[in-house]
Amino acid sequence: MNTTRRSKARAAVFHTPGKPLELCEFALPVLQAGEALVEITCSTICGSDLHTIRGDRPVAGPTVLGHEMIGRIAELSASGSKLCDVAETPLEIGDRVTWSVAASCGKCFFCDHGLPQKCEQLFKYGHETTNRSALSGGLAKFCHLIRGTAIVKVPDSLSDHVACPANCATATVAAAVRTAGGCQDQTVVIHGAGMLGLTTAAMAATQGAASVIVSDLSEQRLVRARDFGATNTVDVREDPSALSEATRDVTSGRGVDLIFEMSGAPFAIEQSIELLRVGGQLVLVGSVFPTRAAQMLPEQIVRKLLRIDGVHNYTPANLTAAIDFLIKASNTYPFESLVDVEFTLEDVNDGVDALAAKDAVRAAVRPQVGHTRRV
Repeated sequence: MNTTRRSKARAAVFHTPGKPLELCEFALPVLQAGEALVEITCSTICGSDLHTIRGDRPVAGPTVLGHEMIGRIAELSASGSKLCDVAETPLEIGDRVTWSVAASCGKCFFCDHGLPQKCEQLFKYGHETTNRSALSGGLAKFCHLIRGTAIVKVPDSLSDHVACPANCATATVAAAVRTAGGCQDQTVVIHGAGMLGLTTAAMAATQGAASVIVSDLSEQRLVRARDFGATNTVDVREDPSALSEATRDVTSGRGVDLIFEMSGAPFAIEQSIELLRVGGQLVLVGSVFPTRAAQMLPEQIVRKLLRIDGVHNYTPANLTAAIDFLIKASNTYPFESLVDVEFTLEDVNDGVDALAAKDAVRAAVRPQVGHTRRV
């Protein structure tokens, strides 16, 4: 992990939608106070990376994608005070770490109001152009952590496959569940059985939800949801009304307490208003790409006294909660299985194709490995 003899690092660069990622070399940065250089051991390609590559959402290139990643500290800034993790423990060379998807200033209006993920000077890993920061994504040999990044140590007991999605999917779910006030004794519906939905099911079950009902268009994903704490699964591909029937049966017609919308499908959002009981809550998480507008009647929301919350990204406390959850739950739920395939940096476009073909929930990339493995 000695970088003193290195001057450059390879990375897979996104230029324009529909084009393969290109392998490029970038100079390693000279670290400033409060910064670190991490050797990436594993990065997972997320659904939002796929949206970017397809052109489903506007992202300026060139950029190094990949915001779900884990690695070991290779270098720490020699200037300024000792860099610490979120627990105020000094960091050392070789520490295994994950970090927040966003770095924030800690001083602006949004940081002062508990929304560091919306910082006025926001820096987002896996989203910045190489002109601003060359090595800021996970699809690279190294990642440059700037000041204002929340860093969390990760125990060796968590495999890379389990820990890698923590700083995106798991932390976002932790934020959503916290926004909902927890799931204990709640009848919970989860739209979508991808990484977000499966993690939500496991977290809801762990917290003692009365019922965990998961809907999806894929029978294969619904079978998997049973392994992640779902008490009921509903295939809505042929008949979306099947979910309404299932919730009526479970709640004796009262309606469900809490819905997590993880799919981003407008119909699922619209249906949620019907499924909720009086005083129920809808937490929107999956709507992070352009779709048609969801149609809702404000009068229905008002008369049913519904609460609707939007959750985007998370705070450092949610990232810590995500790691703590995985430490406790990884032996109960098969998180390891959600990373279906593994590729080298040189084969990264094959990983993108595997995810696009829905052959995988997550595709892992091993930047330090020199041959392709499928798991």
